[in-house]
Amino acid sequence: MRTTTKIEGLDIYVWEGKADIVDRVARCMASFDVEVIRADDIAISPERTAQRPSLAIISVSVIDSGALIVRDWQAAHGIPVVWVGAAPRDHDPSMYPAEYSHILPLDFTCAELRGMVTKLVLQMRAHSAKTHESDAIIANSECMQALLHEVDTFADCDTSVLVHGETGVGKERIAQLLHEKHSRYGKGPFVAVNCGAIPDGLFESLFFGHSKGSFTGAVVAHKGYFEQADGGTLFLDEIGDLPLYQQVKLLRVLEDSAVTRIGSATPVKLDFRLVAATNKHLPQLVKDGTFRADLYYRLAVIELKIPSLEERGAVDKIAIFKAFIAQVVGAERLSGLPDLPYWLADAVADTYFPGNVRELRNLAERIGVTVRQIGAWDAARLQRLLALARSSQPVPAESAAEVLVDRSKWDMAERNRVIAALDANSWRRQDTALYLGISRKVLWEKMRKYQIFDEEPETRESE
Repeated sequence: MRTTTKIEGLDIYVWEGKADIVDRVARCMASFDVEVIRADDIAISPERTAQRPSLAIISVSVIDSGALIVRDWQAAHGIPVVWVGAAPRDHDPSMYPAEYSHILPLDFTCAELRGMVTKLVLQMRAHSAKTHESDAIIANSECMQALLHEVDTFADCDTSVLVHGETGVGKERIAQLLHEKHSRYGKGPFVAVNCGAIPDGLFESLFFGHSKGSFTGAVVAHKGYFEQADGGTLFLDEIGDLPLYQQVKLLRVLEDSAVTRIGSATPVKLDFRLVAATNKHLPQLVKDGTFRADLYYRLAVIELKIPSLEERGAVDKIAIFKAFIAQVVGAERLSGLPDLPYWLADAVADTYFPGNVRELRNLAERIGVTVRQIGAWDAARLQRLLALARSSQPVPAESAAEVLVDRSKWDMAERNRVIAALDANSWRRQDTALYLGISRKVLWEKMRKYQIFDEEPETRESE
């Protein structure tokens, strides 16, 4: 039976051992948008498998040779596995690990391989859709509502976006929203790359890709991140950690809209949207000479700042905490428990989370697992968990001072932006709010927060 499932943007890692199956897999999948990667001699990144749909085809001979410790591999990569071996086509536990039921014979046909891949792709899509449904952004606070309004305003632009925010605030989730809401690029892939985790010497191969035979071990052609993102969005997280020599190469690709693989002389035209994110103050890095000014201007066509969890306030803290608790405990078990105790909600609201949403999630998971296992809001146990979380939070004085300096820089920049908008609209609040794309109430809150008064023009003139 011919499959109608569209398979695209898929990585297939093949550990062939003594089986000699890489070329066969590549031939069978040649008509699909699939990248077949010989994985015997490389260490794949769990980060990449989390970003792109991926599966593994592993010869049983790899297990027999002791080169692959099955449980450790599964824990590290977390992607579906198809086991290939000469044993009969059943689930013989002496030949195949009991954890997986995806088995192909050594003499598999292309139809059998395609059918298995299609089955796994459908399972991954269903899992991804379920996960996405539970990953909605909570935005009860006015500052988050204003941010999401900005996202809606600029989502359908083709220009680059630079997202600012502290560690753990959800920069990648905002980048995904920008991608999903784009009418054209939203139909393409979303490729996320952590610029701070790129191994030395692998930048060109990872970003530009390589041609078959371009170096020892390059048995198949490999698309780099730029090509993988073609037709979609390339998200570069921690862009401030990119070394200068790599910044030059990134800028060249952005200006030429083309990339040339290692070992090839033919440039490949590209069309993708770039979204970059950082927790650093890039203008300061430009002044320090560690970030190129021309790349900064190329990235910061549109700038969005994600508020910290403290800026979002108790209303978002408690709502996010409840959502994470519900995920961990489960809706059915949670329905049999009393509502979240007021003392626990107050404790969460009063706790400072330097790691923002990521740290709050960690606390919620600890508490959620405890509640799920004992079936009650055990005050004594939960208060010990809260005390433990708070005891691990103190920040060294120097780091705290750096955080305050960074916040003051952003606050001053935002204050100046609001004043400039007020000046441009003759200090008419309604016109200024429309100009900034926010409500009049949010504008008033900003003026109150940054101590901007109606007599600001006269004060500045007198100075």
